[in-house]
Amino acid sequence: MLFVALTFWILVAVATAWGIHSLWGGLVKPKVFNTIVLPGTLVAQLGHVLGLLVTGATVSNTTLFKDDDSGEPETTKDPKPRIPVLGPIVIGLLPLLACAAAVYIVARYLGGPIMSRLPGNLIGPSLPTTLHGFWQLLRDQITLVESLVSAALAADAGNWRIWVFAYLLICFTVRMAPFAGNVRGSVGAILLLGIAGAALTSLFDVPDPRVQSGWAVLNLTVATLLFLLLVSLLVRGAAGLVKVLRSDG
Repeated sequence: MLFVALTFWILVAVATAWGIHSLWGGLVKPKVFNTIVLPGTLVAQLGHVLGLLVTGATVSNTTLFKDDDSGEPETTKDPKPRIPVLGPIVIGLLPLLACAAAVYIVARYLGGPIMSRLPGNLIGPSLPTTLHGFWQLLRDQITLVESLVSAALAADAGNWRIWVFAYLLICFTVRMAPFAGNVRGSVGAILLLGIAGAALTSLFDVPDPRVQSGWAVLNLTVATLLFLLLVSLLVRGAAGLVKVLRSDG
């Protein structure tokens, strides 16, 4: 069951990050948004380049920040990896792993006050199999976002570590959205991670600290992305309403 749950939650994280990126792309100039999340882009781009090198693919026209109105990162198109089938999966996997590793590092060294206040049982190694369980899952996610906001508000606002942690967390989680042209590879990478999770389950019980650490990072990632999605939807809706009222006036 861990295989299914792990795959599901990573898909939720990637899809939510993709949605946030699309929503803010319609609210502000893409170049402004991509400038703000530049640290996350750097980490994801390094993972992308490493994936190209590992698979023997061609590295060309890869830039961190395009010099145009979009400011989007540019990745190698049609890299032609020498490893068939698995090549595109590895190329799609490493940016996601790089961002996940970055989230783990900043959470461990900067996010202690917030991590300690997050509940650890709202995202678990099992998924609901009944209609009641499905609705409970949705309620749990609202509770998870509420816990994240409460933890952030309870943190010491004068501690610079908290602000750096929040900023980097947003950058790294939002950049879990796949690069253009790597969507299939990213989906394959998520399935591969799920299989790895199934193998991990056969070796360790879920209470094992190594597994618990992974779930804690996933817990934080999903909570952050769901909160950002809710805020993005509210802002996008308010902006759309103002636009309609102005046009009617």
